[in-house]
Amino acid sequence: MTTTQTPPQHTRARRTWHLVRHYLEMVVAMLVGMVALGPLEQLVWPGLDDRVDVHAVVMATNMAIGMGAWMRVRGHSWPAIAEMSAAMYVPFAVLLVPFWAGALSGDTLFTAGHLLMLPAMALAMWWRLDEYAHH
Repeated sequence: MTTTQTPPQHTRARRTWHLVRHYLEMVVAMLVGMVALGPLEQLVWPGLDDRVDVHAVVMATNMAIGMGAWMRVRGHSWPAIAEMSAAMYVPFAVLLVPFWAGALSGDTLFTAGHLLMLPAMALAMWWRLDEYAHH
């Protein structure tokens, strides 16, 4: 007697859970990068964050490093890591122009940049949906 096994089908709920879990893992990895690398940047380059615009870009870098490292551990491709890292910078790149023009305060730059990272990350995940749904 032979039986054929069909490959397991991922239900929509399971696929959604994979995406949500992975998204939350990346947010935690970003926070870890920010917390771990923040003191190091102050040790290596005191006063680096005296300017809000510079501080925002450096913090985005710290978050991208933490998140990129975790993504690599999870087996993601370099293009996916680059796209997700770009999600850390694009909001600030857009907001820096009005900040430099005096139309945004430093607090608004910082808050809006961080908030806009979240949908930017979701968009990057949507772009490579198959990769994120199964990792």
